[in-house]
Amino acid sequence: MRRFFHITLLLFAAVLPCGARAESVLFLNPGSTHESFWVSYSQFMQAAARDLGIDLQILYSQRQPELAVAQARVALQGANRPDYLMFVNEQYVAPPILRLAQDSGVKLFMVNAALTPDQQALVGERPDHIGSLVPNDDEGGYLMMKELIRLHAPRNAAGPIEVLAFSGLKVTPSAQLREQGMQRALAEHPQIRLRQLVYSGWTQERAYEQAKQLFARYPEVSLVWSANDEMAFGAMRAYAETGKVPGKDALFSAVNTSPAALQALLDGRLSALIGGHFTLGGWALVEVHDYHQGVELNRYGGRDRQIPLLQLIDKKQARQLLAMGASPHSRLNFRTLSAKGRPESYRYPFTLQTLMH
Repeated sequence: MRRFFHITLLLFAAVLPCGARAESVLFLNPGSTHESFWVSYSQFMQAAARDLGIDLQILYSQRQPELAVAQARVALQGANRPDYLMFVNEQYVAPPILRLAQDSGVKLFMVNAALTPDQQALVGERPDHIGSLVPNDDEGGYLMMKELIRLHAPRNAAGPIEVLAFSGLKVTPSAQLREQGMQRALAEHPQIRLRQLVYSGWTQERAYEQAKQLFARYPEVSLVWSANDEMAFGAMRAYAETGKVPGKDALFSAVNTSPAALQALLDGRLSALIGGHFTLGGWALVEVHDYHQGVELNRYGGRDRQIPLLQLIDKKQARQLLAMGASPHSRLNFRTLSAKGRPESYRYPFTLQTLMH
């Protein structure tokens, strides 16, 4: 592992710009190159960077927080620093990255998961922290559970309705918030019984192994809530191996708009799908570009904001997103979203609808 870190950091140092370039951004992607969500997230950012004229580099930390911090160290303490470092507070990597950034001259922007309230209290205000954008994870978890319950209602099940839940990592704010939303929905429906919630690390294989045991333990489960698409697919595979049919004998949900998830919704294997937050990094680059141009972000909705990106995806939208393929940004000019020169009443139109119209 140490040798892997060393080689990765040497390669990273080799591709850092050799001279100062205007508006250079390094994004530390917490996922892996095998995760469809984080790959599509990066692709959307790359499209935004091309439109905006930003020199963007992306490094994947392969779900290893130690590697993310090591990558940040090279970027923040090396000779050729980016103008901006964008990162996710995945597995709580923000505090060590903030310490490394002290007096580096690099501006910081957090996406998807910002500082927790406790971390914010410890860190305080930082002039190098220029902003953050996070999605409505709590609402996403809530909407997904409510949709499963709504769809189950016509079945008129006798007795309590049993649920299993598959979450990501305990130390990931987005997972915690999605769980929180799910629990809020369950509290509104006392006839729904959560049998067990497990942490599958966002991976299909882990969810599959857990689900094999859980479906044997709880054969009456009829609702399955998953905090991402990979875990949903693992659970669905295990359920199908019991001889039952996902989408018929039990209703499954997922987060993310990967092609596989969109197709599963159209096929009826997934009953509820939440998505839209793969766009967040691209929207964040619009704000970073505006900041670089002298725009005061606080005048246009706030420097640190939560935006309602997570929404229920219906079949019409699923077909539209599938038709867009790997280039959902093709009809979008990111420069037109800038707040530069706009009246203070302007608000960035960062929604899935902006992309799809």
